[in-house]
Amino acid sequence: MPTLTQQRRQKLSENPALLHHFDSAEQQREASNLGMWVFLVTEIMFFGGLILAYVIYRMMYFPAFSAASRTLDVTLGGINTAVLIGSSLTMALAVHAAQVSKRKALIFFLLLTILLGSVFLGIKVVEYADKFHHNHVPGANFEFTEGTDPVHTQIFFSLYFCMTGLHALHMIIGVGLLSWLVFNSWKGRYSADYFSPVENCGLYWHFVDIVWIFLFPFLYLISRHH
Repeated sequence: MPTLTQQRRQKLSENPALLHHFDSAEQQREASNLGMWVFLVTEIMFFGGLILAYVIYRMMYFPAFSAASRTLDVTLGGINTAVLIGSSLTMALAVHAAQVSKRKALIFFLLLTILLGSVFLGIKVVEYADKFHHNHVPGANFEFTEGTDPVHTQIFFSLYFCMTGLHALHMIIGVGLLSWLVFNSWKGRYSADYFSPVENCGLYWHFVDIVWIFLFPFLYLISRHH
């Protein structure tokens, strides 16, 4: 009768990706997914607080927020929305490729997701450059001639840069994680037997995309006119 230690060693030899403190690959996958969902809940509360603050201030200073919102480029924001929706599709296809052990397809869809994420960040840089050019960045040099309430308009741009900047930071982290997945995928570390890292990074990427789905209408679209 093999001992518990011998049984664990046998499992590790059968599945090198199985960590020693898990009894099975399924248990390891469920534990990692639970950890990712707990992390995402904290992120939801974080971004939820910012969005709530934005909604409250917008109701208090609607004319100023409406005037500031009209300076945002809806076209660029719409393109970025389409880009992120496309990246969610390619990320989902990457997860599926990992689940069915298609290494080349996995690498292809991961690289395509990275490309789309980079396009989003590039467009965001263009938007930020425009705000710096027009001195719409909160601070000593802040100027706003498109409305009659520059003081409260500065609150809008403070929240705009805070929310979109943090979202962009999450995108940069996501691109880094996907690059790590590409490296490991090239080495053949993911297959139908072990794809938890791809699945969890996919959950993270989808969350970041969903955050933008909320930010875009709140910042760019709603109540732009009386």
